[in-house]
Amino acid sequence: MSIKVGDTLPTGTTFLHIPYQPEESFASCGIPVKVKTAEEWKGKKVVLVSVPGAFTSTCHQTHLPPYLEKSEEFKGKGVDVIAVFAANDPFVMSGWSKVSGLKDKVLSLSDPEATFAKQIGWDIDLSGRGIGLGTRVARGAIVLDDLKVVYVEREPGTDVSVSGADAVLAAL
Repeated sequence: MSIKVGDTLPTGTTFLHIPYQPEESFASCGIPVKVKTAEEWKGKKVVLVSVPGAFTSTCHQTHLPPYLEKSEEFKGKGVDVIAVFAANDPFVMSGWSKVSGLKDKVLSLSDPEATFAKQIGWDIDLSGRGIGLGTRVARGAIVLDDLKVVYVEREPGTDVSVSGADAVLAAL
């Protein structure tokens, strides 16, 4: 199954997240908490961005930064939550969040076993590349309005186009 416009976010969708704490040092990891989307995103407009991996070149240099840079534009269009997720563990996602300066503007969410990615048909096998990536999440973007999908685009190739901040802003 591949997620499409009009669908409701799968029941029981849960991510792991380490909340931003300004006083934390980079060495302090924090404790992962569950983000239960049905509870926390009910009644909200959410931009959910998927990336194959934290710190990977395209994700780190091209895909994520414009979401942070344009976070106020998203808020101005009624977006309550901007979140990025990957099949990395929550400690890696927290480290990426700190290095990227996301603070509380963009949530970094972990789908460590690609459970959500599999539910929506966006899991990809990158194990054949010889660099230890394994099962990951395809690059894409989903806009939810009260848990209903109103925009969904999975990148057709390796570039950032339909899931980039500008494309999603234009669709809002």
